[in-house]
Amino acid sequence: MATNRTFTMIKPDAVRNGHIGAILEQINAAGFRIVAMKYTRLSQEKAGAFYAVHRGRPFYDELVDFMSSGPIVAAILEKENAVADFRTLIGATNPEEAAEGTIRAKYATSIGENAVHGSDSDENADIEGSFHFAGTEIFA
Repeated sequence: MATNRTFTMIKPDAVRNGHIGAILEQINAAGFRIVAMKYTRLSQEKAGAFYAVHRGRPFYDELVDFMSSGPIVAAILEKENAVADFRTLIGATNPEEAAEGTIRAKYATSIGENAVHGSDSDENADIEGSFHFAGTEIFA
């Protein structure tokens, strides 16, 4: 059964390049409602824990360094079919392969610096949202 929530992060590259407002506008225009949001910075330890599933892969250390390199915007989004619809909105991981008009096609600069994170499953959306937000920070 699909849930109605997903998790996203606007990554340090998009924050650094001034794209927070435009990305949030595109998220809102696509019908998502923000039920939790914070502007924060991940420590090396917290970034490592969030991406622990990738530990041991060749890109892990670089990913942790990048994700802790500057502030992020973390958010839980709500909409029917949230995970799949958000994955469509953000586009392919490689911005060169992302469909025109998607967030990554517009704002990503590379596979590594691809502007946004989006949960890949309902289960991971719940895990990732809970990683970043306490229950008292989520507003239905």
